[in-house]
Amino acid sequence: MADEIHTTRDPDGTTHTTTVIDREPRRRGGIGIGLVLLVAILVAAFFAFQFLASEKAESGAISEAAQQVGDAAQDVGDAAQKAVD
Repeated sequence: MADEIHTTRDPDGTTHTTTVIDREPRRRGGIGIGLVLLVAILVAAFFAFQFLASEKAESGAISEAAQQVGDAAQDVGDAAQKAVD
């Protein structure tokens, strides 16, 4: 850190003093970037879990529909067997 003091004199004899204080810049950008990154990860995780839940529900509905088709085919087969007997 370097401080500079400049003194100037006007022709009428008055003086003006200027002090320049050189400070290190604050480095807080890392915290902001970290927070933005954390929020982005949380949003991505939310949408990923929503997608996975949707896929699971869809798979369950397809399995249930397939079971119902299988049950209906069994009923038709039973009815056909009774009609032949």
